This record gives sequence, structure tokens and C-alpha cells, in this order.
Amino acid sequence: MTEQDNQPPAHPSFVVALWFWLKLGFISFGGPAGQIAIMHQELVERRRWISERRFLHALNFCMLLPGPEAQQLAIYLGWLLHRNRGGIVAGVLFVLPSLFILITLSWLYIAFGEQPLVAGLFYGIKPAVTAIVLQACQRIGSRALKNNWLWGISAAAFVGIFALELPFPLIVIGAALIGFIGGRLAPRVFALSSVHTGKQKDYGPALIGDHSPPPAHARFSWPRLCGLLLVGALLWLLPMGLLCALFGWDGSLTQMAWFFTKAALLTFGGAYAVLPYVYQGAVGHYGWLTPTQMIDGLALGETTPGPLIMVVAFVGFVGAYVQPLFGPDSAFAGAALAAGLVTWFTFLPSFLFILGGGPLVESTHNDLKFTAPLTAITAAVVGVILNLALFFAYHVFWPQGFAGSFEWPAALISLAALIALLQFRRGVIEVLLCSAVLGLLIRLY
Repeated sequence: MTEQDNQPPAHPSFVVALWFWLKLGFISFGGPAGQIAIMHQELVERRRWISERRFLHALNFCMLLPGPEAQQLAIYLGWLLHRNRGGIVAGVLFVLPSLFILITLSWLYIAFGEQPLVAGLFYGIKPAVTAIVLQACQRIGSRALKNNWLWGISAAAFVGIFALELPFPLIVIGAALIGFIGGRLAPRVFALSSVHTGKQKDYGPALIGDHSPPPAHARFSWPRLCGLLLVGALLWLLPMGLLCALFGWDGSLTQMAWFFTKAALLTFGGAYAVLPYVYQGAVGHYGWLTPTQMIDGLALGETTPGPLIMVVAFVGFVGAYVQPLFGPDSAFAGAALAAGLVTWFTFLPSFLFILGGGPLVESTHNDLKFTAPLTAITAAVVGVILNLALFFAYHVFWPQGFAGSFEWPAALISLAALIALLQFRRGVIEVLLCSAVLGLLIRLY
């Protein structure tokens, strides 16, 4: 280690940090795990803006919250470095490139989705998405289902959403209640350790080190918290009130705003956990999308940077494009507006959670622990994601229903993708690209 490595780095200017967050918005592929790994490599290992312990401390807090944990972590670190403006810039730039890319891809999908070339690509991508969801179920389940009680909660959640068609919010509330009671009667059953454990490496002195006191703006203040909550309420109420005034409570945009506000508050367990809720509402209740379009939207979300929950932009765009708000001649403008609005209402709570809760987290550097209710919710999410995988498999393998023919080429692509993901540990983007090529070859030849 050189003499320079023995000294903490200089505090980055706001402009330097801004360019980093913009770069991150364009390279943040790989889902939450990949995005968090990129931030760890850049901020902890290479730049040493924050120590590993403080990084994981912040991440553990973000994992406790509803919403996309990688984006919330970016907000937290941006806020820690450059106050509220740093957090806002980091969070906005984390999703903005993805929003513009998805609006473009959504329009191309609507305009050219029936063309043989595009249809062939999606023929291969959709079974790969089914495999990706199954992999997510396995990955989360292997981490969350540590005993028979948690397996039981997961099985009950699956039966509840698959057989009884219970709404996702009811399943979340029920699991949280079981965890709350069980955490008191059998705390060892519902006690999980910190999100990230293990020996931490030393990358040299960090700008924000293990023993660095919280900066002045990171100290808790009741007036500051109340002011932040007031601003947050206005940022939600003003656009919602305007939508109600222009389109009424039952208008498509108003209902999208309300629906995705609820989704933002129920995404415990990451994007895959909220996807069942989105398809229940967007496909089953409101009819904004068809089941096939929902699968295609998830495929597009997997291939773009940013949090996977950005699939909500696709939902908003397609839902508003198919039913033009401002007439057929302005279908794109209305769809782009809808995509922007649902993104606003989906991510607004994340900024409030971090900017409001960050000072409370900085008041202690002890590792945060999963609460018993969250442990139970995570177990339930595994069953819900399994139901989502079966939902996708049904519509991909039997596109005309069980009475129609079985798409064995799609099933083989899905099996090959699952083996590549689980056995050979191939990346999601790589699997999607290979599956797309296979689908194109099958449809064209």
C-alpha cells in the first residue's frame, strides 16, 4: 500500500459525484445484485468514498424498506456525500436513463411487435423470462426459507394467491402479522441475521470510515423531518389532485397514479415480489395489458439498465397507448406522459424513506437486523414469485390455453435457460440474448 493509499481520499465535488451517478444510470445492469456490486466496486474498493462497513450498514437499512434497494442505496450514499441534493441527483439519475430507454423500446414494441423479426426474438425471450423468474424464486428461497415454519408460510402464500386468488396486499399483511406474533412467541424461528455478513475486507482509509462521525446534515432533527414529510406530501398531492381535476378519480392516469403508489409501498422483497401485484392489477383488474404483453415488458425491463421495477414504465406506456388519452393522433404523447407519471409515483416514496430515515440510521453504526415481520413477508414472497413463474409458463407454453397445442420449442428454450442460469451461472443478459437468437431461428426456419 502506497503512502497515498494510507490517507483517506479527498471529498469529491458535487460535479464529480454527479458524473458518477449519471454513469451508473447507464451501466447498472444485472438487477439489484449487479447494481449493488457495481456501487461496492466503485465507491468502496476503487474510490474509497465510504468504508465497507458503512456501505453494508446503509444497504441493510435499504433492504428493510419497500422499494428498489439498489436505487435507495444510491440515494443514501448520494445524500451522505452531498446532502439532500446529492441524494436526489443520485436517485433520479439511477432511473432516468432507464425511463427514456424503456419509453423508446415500448414504442418500438407497439409499432413493430408483430413483425416477423421482432416476434421471433420475443418467441425466444419469453421462455427465458420464465426461467429467470424461477431462478429468482430459487435464489430468494434459498436465503429466506431457513426452517419448516418459513416453508409453511411460503406454501400458504402460494396457495392463497394461486388457488384462492387472494390479493397480494392481503398476503403481505397476513405474513407480517404472523411474523409479528411469531417473533414474540418463537423469536428464534423468525430471527435472521444481517443481510450481509462475513468478514469485511480492508481497502484502505475511506472518506466516510467506520468511525467517522455523521456529518452535520445527517444528524436527526424533528423540524427537518416534518419539513421533509410536508414537501413529500405536496409532491404527491399536487399531481394527484391535478389528475383528479382533469380526468376524474376513475380516469386511467389517476388510477395508474393511485395503483403504483400502493405498489411502491408494498414492494418488500424487491422487484420480483411486486411483479405479482402489478400483474394482478394491470392485467387482471384494470386490463391495461394482456398477459403476453406483461411478459414482454418484463423481458424489456431485464435488458435495460436501472431497477427491474422500471417495468412499471412499460405498463404505463402500453396501457395509455392502447387506450389513447388524447386521441389517436397523440397516442405517443399520452403514453410517454403515463410512463413518466407512474415512474414518479413509484419512486417518490423511496426518496422520502431515505432522506427522512437516513439520520436515524446514522445515529447508530450497529448492524441492522431483519425484523420478524419482514422475515415472514420474505418467506411469503417466495410462494408468490413461484405463482408468477407458473403464470408466465402457462401463457408461454400454452398460448391458446390448455385446449391448444403445447409449445415444446419454447419449453426447451426455457429449460436450457434455467440450466444456464442455475448450473452454469451465466448472466441474465447473456441468457436473454442467446434465447432471443434461438427464438428467431425457430420462427424463421
